Amino acid sequence: MAFWRKATLSRVENPCFLLFLIIFQAIFILILYRGSSSTVLQDHLDMPSPADYSKTQDVYTNLSLYTPAPDKATMRYCTSETVMNVGPLTITFDILPSERTIIDKNPYVQSGGCYSPPHCLTSYKTAIIVPHRNHEKQLRHFLYYLHPFLQRQQLYYCIYLIHQAGSGPFNRAKLLNVGVREALKDDDWDCLLLHNVDLIPENDYNFYVCEEYYPKLMSSAIDVLYYSLPYWSFFGGVIALTPEHYMKINGFPNTYWDRDGENDDIAERIQIVGMKIYRTPLVIGHYKVVYGKQPSGPLQDIIRPVLHTSKTWKDDGMNSLDFKLLAKKKYPLYTNITVDIGAAPILFPQGKKEGNKMSFGSF
Repeated sequence: MAFWRKATLSRVENPCFLLFLIIFQAIFILILYRGSSSTVLQDHLDMPSPADYSKTQDVYTNLSLYTPAPDKATMRYCTSETVMNVGPLTITFDILPSERTIIDKNPYVQSGGCYSPPHCLTSYKTAIIVPHRNHEKQLRHFLYYLHPFLQRQQLYYCIYLIHQAGSGPFNRAKLLNVGVREALKDDDWDCLLLHNVDLIPENDYNFYVCEEYYPKLMSSAIDVLYYSLPYWSFFGGVIALTPEHYMKINGFPNTYWDRDGENDDIAERIQIVGMKIYRTPLVIGHYKVVYGKQPSGPLQDIIRPVLHTSKTWKDDGMNSLDFKLLAKKKYPLYTNITVDIGAAPILFPQGKKEGNKMSFGSF
C-alpha cells in the first residue's frame, strides 16, 4: 500500500502526467457538452469551433453568400454543412451605426425584425425578447451585431423589443413575462431567448437554441465580469428557455421594481421544480457590454438579496401577470411592444448598494 501511494504521488508531481490529466479532462468536458446538447446544436458542433480571441472577424463576413434559392418549391432543409461560422467576432462601439445602415446590411430581414434563411428551410424558431426603455444607442449596436449573428446560424427568428411606458421604476422581470406572453401569440417558438440590450455576443458558435431538458445560460463570460461567472448560480444577462421550461417555473416574478434579485429568483425557481442550469462553456459564451465598465471592487463583494422564492413562486409570475398593451407595431428591424405594467408600490426595497459592494441589477 505504501509503495502504491508513493508511486501515485510521483506521477501527480510529474509535469507530463499533469498535462495529460488536463487534456483528458478537457476532452471529457467536450464530450459531455456535445452529448447534452439539443439536436440542432449537435449538428453545429460537428464543425471546428475556433476560440482565439486575438484573431477576430467581422460579423458580416461571407453573409452575402446567403442568397435566395432559385426555386422555393424544391428548397432543401438547412444543414450544418452550409453554416459559415467563424468563431470570435470583432465587436467595437466606436461608431454608432444608423438605422439605415443596419437595414441596408441586412436585406433579408423582414418587417418586425423577423428572418428566415433565403437559401434553405430552417427547422428551428427562436424568439429574441429584449426588455427596454431609453437605451437607444445600445439598441442600435445590439441590432447591428445581433441580426447578422443570428443569420449565420440559419435560424428563423424575430426580435421583440418590450418597451415600458412611463417614467416609473423599471421592472425588467415583468417586461420579460409580457414579452413571452405576446411572442407566444405570434408563433409556436422552439426557444425563448431573453436578452439584455447592452450585451453583444462575441462568438458565433454560441448557438441561440435551447437545451431540450434544462434552461441555458448563454452569457457565461461577460467582459466586465472578467469573462468569468460572478458566482456559480448566476443566471442573468442572456438566457434561453423553452416555452415549457418557462411555464414550469411560472416565469419571472413581477415584483422586482428597479432592484436586483430577479435573476437569483428565477435560478432558485429552476432548482425548486427539479431542473438544472446548463451553462455555455466560458470559451464560447463571451459577451461585451455596450459602453460597459469593470467593477471597482472584487467579484467576491457581490451583494445578493435575501429571497423568499419558495414561498412566492407559485403565485408571482405568469399566472399573476397584469398589464395593458398600448401598442404592438412592426418596424424594419424589430417588433416594438409598448406596455403599461402598472405602478410600483410606494415603498419597495431598493437593490442598489453604496460603497465598495457591488450590485448586478443590469445583468
